[in-house]
Amino acid sequence: MMYRAAGFGNRSRGLKPWMITLLMLLLTVTAVAIGLLAHFLVSGQKMEYYQGTFKISDLRINSNSGQNSTYQLTDLREMSKSLVEEIFIDSAFNKHYIKNQVVRLTPEEDGVKADVIMVFQFPSAEQRTARKKKIHSILNQKIRNTRALSINASSVQVNAMSSSTGKLTVQACCGKRVAPLIVNRIMSGEIAAKAAWPWQASLQLNNVHQCGATLISNTWLITAAHCFKNNANPREWTVSFGTTINPSLMKRNIKRIIVHERYHSPARECDIAVVQFSPRVTFTDDVRRVCLPEASASFQPNSTVYITGFGALFYGGESQNNLREARLKIISDDVCKQPHVYGSDIKFGMFCAGYLEGIYDACRGDSGGPLVVQDPTDTWYLIGIVSWGDNCGQKNKPGVYTNVAYYRNWIASKTGL
Repeated sequence: MMYRAAGFGNRSRGLKPWMITLLMLLLTVTAVAIGLLAHFLVSGQKMEYYQGTFKISDLRINSNSGQNSTYQLTDLREMSKSLVEEIFIDSAFNKHYIKNQVVRLTPEEDGVKADVIMVFQFPSAEQRTARKKKIHSILNQKIRNTRALSINASSVQVNAMSSSTGKLTVQACCGKRVAPLIVNRIMSGEIAAKAAWPWQASLQLNNVHQCGATLISNTWLITAAHCFKNNANPREWTVSFGTTINPSLMKRNIKRIIVHERYHSPARECDIAVVQFSPRVTFTDDVRRVCLPEASASFQPNSTVYITGFGALFYGGESQNNLREARLKIISDDVCKQPHVYGSDIKFGMFCAGYLEGIYDACRGDSGGPLVVQDPTDTWYLIGIVSWGDNCGQKNKPGVYTNVAYYRNWIASKTGL
């Protein structure tokens, strides 16, 4: 043993220079080959989509009982998403797990059925059947041990989805955006990044921008009723999508305009309308619907919200070609109803947002556009519609918005959403 070790040492000291050069070259080639192999293995990985369903039992949705088993659907969606996230992060598939999306919660007599799309990344699609069984096994086993929600383990099902169907299903989920949100500074009319607010639309009369609108399905928009006080003929209206009016990303013809029955100009109550267009849009990163809040939803004063629109930058100015964004705060009704603000002009179904200092505000051309809020799961909800205000950015005269939750049942009655 010692002889062999010494002999190896002696031979290494006797290597010729050309042999050392050759050895180094071989080591370099080997390292490059390993690097390339690793690159191709990683880059060759494919996204795989799986649909999981399970039933959450012993729940009462929107009950006023106040018991622990009573949940809002938004809370239940967040809890279900977090549960699935924790299950796969703490599993043998943690390096392959990407994300999950709760696409549907269906209330049933004995609970709520949850439909979840799970996204993984694997090197090949050859073993999908085996992987589907493994995913089902992990989900089933972990759900049995969870205390966060009461889930019937026998209700757990997992099915593989095609890549195209899975991607379209995830994209069709409301309130998701791909552009990062800048939250470290106040945005005063900053130009919005591409795909930042994919639900924003421009309502145009004879191809001229008049109002903003918000995409709530692949055929429906929501906007302000006062946008149509002078012309409600759908044949003369179009809608465009994208972050610029010209050129637009796509255009659609307006098929139907439904103004709230109790809206009567110049009064400002019931300033809401839904608009149907044709043909339907296909959801992409640039065009996507926002989520609608539940009728029971409420939002606290001083909450951070965002407005977007193509409106003027100052009172009396012209609409802009580029979509702009601003960050605001919800103002309490007590403050907004003070005599030096709006007093008794604030009615049911309205709320104020902005700053009493008069810094940032909606303006002409922003009417009908969205005021949105972000929930803890990075999902965006439409909570307000740009309605009215005294001038633009005037002190003690913040913007007034139609409360979407207040009219939620009316929206459902007209659109089925």
